[in-house]
Amino acid sequence: MAFAIAGGAYAQEQVVKIGVTGPLSGPNAFIGKDNENGVRLAVEDLNAKKMVVGGKTLKFELASEDDQCDPKSGVSVAQKLVDGGVKFVMGPYCSGVAIPASRIYSEGNVVVSTVGSNPKVTMGGYKNLFRIMAGDNEIGARLAFYAANVLKVKNVAVIDDRTAYGQGLVDEFSKEAKKLGLNIVAQEFTTDKSTDFSAILTSLKAKNPDVILLGGYAPQAGPMVRQMKSLGINAKLMGGDAICTAELGKLAGDAATDTVLCAQGGVVLEKTAEGPAFKAKYKKRFNIDPDAYAPSFYDQTMFVGQSMQKADSVNPEKVGAEIYKTTYKGMSGTFAFDEKGNLKSAPITVYTFKGGVPSALGAY
Repeated sequence: MAFAIAGGAYAQEQVVKIGVTGPLSGPNAFIGKDNENGVRLAVEDLNAKKMVVGGKTLKFELASEDDQCDPKSGVSVAQKLVDGGVKFVMGPYCSGVAIPASRIYSEGNVVVSTVGSNPKVTMGGYKNLFRIMAGDNEIGARLAFYAANVLKVKNVAVIDDRTAYGQGLVDEFSKEAKKLGLNIVAQEFTTDKSTDFSAILTSLKAKNPDVILLGGYAPQAGPMVRQMKSLGINAKLMGGDAICTAELGKLAGDAATDTVLCAQGGVVLEKTAEGPAFKAKYKKRFNIDPDAYAPSFYDQTMFVGQSMQKADSVNPEKVGAEIYKTTYKGMSGTFAFDEKGNLKSAPITVYTFKGGVPSALGAY
């Protein structure tokens, strides 16, 4: 009899796997773990709700994979998640992974929520792919606006790390900078593996830019700003969300203070009603402060759960349709998407660095 009861209870439970794909090893592992932690916290909170959908109690499980921010690895990871029956994926983090992997997820009928910011991420025509932050077209344009109208500079240089993310940010910044009358005095190229920028920076020093825009990630920005200081370059270093992280403060030290300016999608967590409580909860759970996108990944995972309840289904097509037509008020912002999967309203905050951590200057 006991066995029969246990079997009956099991039949009333439905497992829903939530996939996470991001860099869990290598130089960007810090942000991959942050993203994963945000999803993990949401999975735990969803399980605590004992949600009943289609007459069954949902049991959410995390299925985490390391894509290394590498397109080839990312495609393999996508296929592995699809083959494993995962229908809801949080990630990828890197645009260079999100662009090729999105086809695999689309063919596998997966709902994907990514922070890949290159405009091409949402231009593939794939249904149920959602960008849960501002795109490079918005972030790049706001950085150019800030340079022209707040810093009131004239001469800017750009450095492109040749990743899909870096190229996208540089292209969008450059387009808007030219419209605003800024002079792009130089464009240099590097890679997302480089740490020595002395040759590039020596060349730029001769051009005397007021601002250097880096299309790249924190592991490059950290040593770059140190090398700028040692070469006596007084320009500001600007970048997007990928350098807007405490990791840059660790790598750059005091050199980042009032020198680095970055733009990040989303609101300032401490200034939202639920932000401080989330930050405290996250720190208690993981013994570290949340970084750039843990709050957004948490909110979007909760939005997926809400959509399952409203659709009374875990079918990805029905859940995706619910996400398109409804809105979720999260602590990191309001989540509502257009037909291409872009956020309808994507707030952007500009930060500098104080004491090794990003410090908000204002929303633009």
